[in-house]
Amino acid sequence: MSQDGTDLFGAAVADAGGAASPAALPPLAVRMRPRTLDEVRGQAEVLRQGSPLRRLIEGSGGAAGPLSAILWGPPGTGKTTLAHLVASAADREFVELSAVTAGVKDVRAVMEGARRARDLYGRQTVLFLDEIHRFTKAQQDALLPGVENRQVVLVAATTENPSFSVIAPLLSRGVLVTLVPLTDDEVSDVLTSATTDERGLAGAYALADDAREHLVRLAGGDARRALTFLEAAAGVAEDALAPGAERPDVLPVTLAQAEQAAAHAAVRYDRTGDQHYDVASALIKSMRGSDVDAALHYLARMLEAGEDPRFIARRVVISASEDVGLGDPTALQTAVAAMHAVAQIGMPEARIILAQAVVHNALAPKSNAAYLAINEAIADVRAGRGGPVPLHLRGSGYGGAGRIAESVAQASGKGSAPSYVYAHDEPDAVARQQYLPDDLAGTTDYYRPTDRGFEARLQERWRWLRERLGRG
Repeated sequence: MSQDGTDLFGAAVADAGGAASPAALPPLAVRMRPRTLDEVRGQAEVLRQGSPLRRLIEGSGGAAGPLSAILWGPPGTGKTTLAHLVASAADREFVELSAVTAGVKDVRAVMEGARRARDLYGRQTVLFLDEIHRFTKAQQDALLPGVENRQVVLVAATTENPSFSVIAPLLSRGVLVTLVPLTDDEVSDVLTSATTDERGLAGAYALADDAREHLVRLAGGDARRALTFLEAAAGVAEDALAPGAERPDVLPVTLAQAEQAAAHAAVRYDRTGDQHYDVASALIKSMRGSDVDAALHYLARMLEAGEDPRFIARRVVISASEDVGLGDPTALQTAVAAMHAVAQIGMPEARIILAQAVVHNALAPKSNAAYLAINEAIADVRAGRGGPVPLHLRGSGYGGAGRIAESVAQASGKGSAPSYVYAHDEPDAVARQQYLPDDLAGTTDYYRPTDRGFEARLQERWRWLRERLGRG
């Protein structure tokens, strides 16, 4: 029981007059927000002595004044906390906006207020802008004058890569601070503080070791999530008390109660943000690397997050051709069949079909020879290589085609135009004649089969064909 007469998670223990209210306290994660740098868990690298962020928090921005900062990191890593510390540690004005609800009008009002605070009272204003990636380019442009003139110290938070979500002029006017998920030990420290601190549970609950491990694992490096789960678990423990039973001074919180409070881990995956591309990339690279378990893990993360199974199927089809290729030509057949089946069947059964295609890709012998071949051919075309189509390969189905071919041959000093040799008239159905344009003939070797899987069986024929065509 805390000194203010409430239990840990803000479920009030009302006095006789009924003054306390269950909704009176903020969430545990808000109550436990660090008030000083010493209370911050994690981010040791960006908060080291002399770092730009620490200097900003301590108010030692140098003669030119403090820089603005873009805080980039996953949820629950301390972006809002650090913004508050920037404001409070140097006794600055603090204004908070969310890019979800704010617009240009709100930004301009903040800039005007900051100008007055500076000119009349000599106080600096910190503008904390949460989710800046949701601002349009025009809205971000509205921030530039105030940041440029240092009317405000902008501390902007984003969960998405600023290189893509924040305009370059704004990035160049501040420092980019990359935050990382907390380690398991750091999350455990957060839980320990919350169970003992007067702002949190104030010693009214005892978290079992296995329950702690469960919450740490579910948190996934997110301190806010860990505290939210802890608060819910304490509520479950309270509800488990028998009606009329005396509450112990320290109420145990068991693993079963922690599991009930957090029925399953909220998958860290944003279908519209960086995680969308990061997890999709990890799926592709795991299949390419032949790690079938990792590939299935990332497939499961995408499915559990509600990713469109058709998007996943398309990525698997691409991988089947780019990474497996002729190492196992049937992988593409499986992937294409899966893509069509997923479109017809949908979830949840689509997970089985996708898993089959992912497993096939991951286990198949790999060859990117066809992928490299087309890339090299495109590179030559873009570089201007590849002259006119050889005369004997040009179309002949229109009137005057023969006369045009002869005219071109004479103009180029080749005498008469060579005749096209129909491949099926040859005993082995391979006609030895020039197929590439003159500037590429005899020097180009785009496709080079590997010695893996089915493609190894193609090598012998590939070598024979090159000799038969005079390109050995």
